[in-house]
Amino acid sequence: MGMFSSIMEKLGFGKDDANAPKDETVSATSDTDSAADQPQLEPGLTNPETMKMVDVVAKLETMAKANPENLNWKTSIVDLLKLLNLDSSYGARKELATELNCPADKMEESAQMNMWLHKTVLQKLADNGGNIPADLLD
Repeated sequence: MGMFSSIMEKLGFGKDDANAPKDETVSATSDTDSAADQPQLEPGLTNPETMKMVDVVAKLETMAKANPENLNWKTSIVDLLKLLNLDSSYGARKELATELNCPADKMEESAQMNMWLHKTVLQKLADNGGNIPADLLD
């Protein structure tokens, strides 16, 4: 499992999908459509027709209140990973950046990579049904 998958799991993405009745998660295409006609999703993305909304902000705020550290998850990828009890080391962040296809020029400098990672992780959470406010995505 990739690091981004771990982030999604910690936030509860996909938990309802396993228990959902099959007819609630069937795509809008008919049974006669071939697999070739189905839209191809980017790796790590859920079919928008079947995803369930996850209240990411509420979950992170609840975790932050219960955490003894004053973590600023809204601006720091390190704090976001710490809040989720995931490895926030440079090596782990570099692995996550590689997994999410960080541009090479940003990988060369830690601060640039961290800013790119934070924005990209929040955007990918939003792309997968997370309710990330627009001000956190800018």
